[in-house]
Amino acid sequence: MQIQVKVFTVNKRFPLTISRGTTAQTTNIWVSVSQDAIAGWGEASPFGVGNHGQSTDKIKDALQQVTPILQRFSPLQRQQVEEELIKMQVPSAVRAALDMAMHDWLGKRVGLPLWQLWGLDRDRIVPTSVTIGINSPAGARARARDWLQFTDVRLFKVKLGNPDGIEADRQMLLAVKEEAPNVEFFVDANGGWSLNDAMEMCNWLSDLGIKYVEQPLPRGEEQSLAELKEHTPLPIFVDESCFSCADIPQLANYVDGINIKLMKSGGLTEAMRMVNTAKAYGLQVMFGCYSDSSLANTAAAQLAPLADYLDLDSHLNLIDDPFMGASIQQGKILPNDLPGLGVQHSAFAT
Repeated sequence: MQIQVKVFTVNKRFPLTISRGTTAQTTNIWVSVSQDAIAGWGEASPFGVGNHGQSTDKIKDALQQVTPILQRFSPLQRQQVEEELIKMQVPSAVRAALDMAMHDWLGKRVGLPLWQLWGLDRDRIVPTSVTIGINSPAGARARARDWLQFTDVRLFKVKLGNPDGIEADRQMLLAVKEEAPNVEFFVDANGGWSLNDAMEMCNWLSDLGIKYVEQPLPRGEEQSLAELKEHTPLPIFVDESCFSCADIPQLANYVDGINIKLMKSGGLTEAMRMVNTAKAYGLQVMFGCYSDSSLANTAAAQLAPLADYLDLDSHLNLIDDPFMGASIQQGKILPNDLPGLGVQHSAFAT
């Protein structure tokens, strides 16, 4: 198979601030895998979790390293390709892009969208949340209004973990709830709380009817999740603490769900393993994203019928998304009937 790599930059309509910083622009990588006059597409986007960072340059360098090695494989040989990439210890975003592209190639080869190839039911897809980043109360209100005007919002994901402390978190959340009284909420602290602050906030959030809290403690402090779980009735999901199915058994007794992101997991193949592992432990599943375009989010949407929650909104906040794929209908990100991922490049769409 032939592999091509192209770099593209996307800009956010509204910069996003979380506990670790602010992002307004990212440079992602478009990967194309070709054989038999069929091209499958994938995307790699940079992200950082604590000291675990995957920059655009690191991803690009790894792709250039593996491209000549993978040319001897067919897109049908996903197992062998995955083993080769793991052996080479490439970043998970590299594995994600190539795995996506090989799945896209397969769907195009057989003429079916992936969700249908897997026998999934699009009617089971739940509405996606849309994200409000850390801001002043007035700024958060304005962002909520923007989302409400832009699309049919059913669920807000509010980023907390403000460096100014939990009182700033409280004031911001109350402002957003007042602005959008008919929308459901969950909270993502991105590891921005101490254990004591997390216990205090989780009980306060539970009294407000928040659905669940995501990543209340920093990655590396998973041992404290047991104590947190014991002292709060609020369901706890983990994101940064859970990269692959191997992480789930150690977390299962202390959390209620996991956030699967293709860039962390290494693609659709591992994402499916994570779904099955989580369900076997009685955990709920959500799919999330980083600064992904419609390409990666449409790939995740192919598995959306298996999710209890979705947070696939990053492409909705882009002013220059070069791809078109899944559409938003009644607050849901729905994959289309086109084969493979069902993604088109805006320059070539008809």
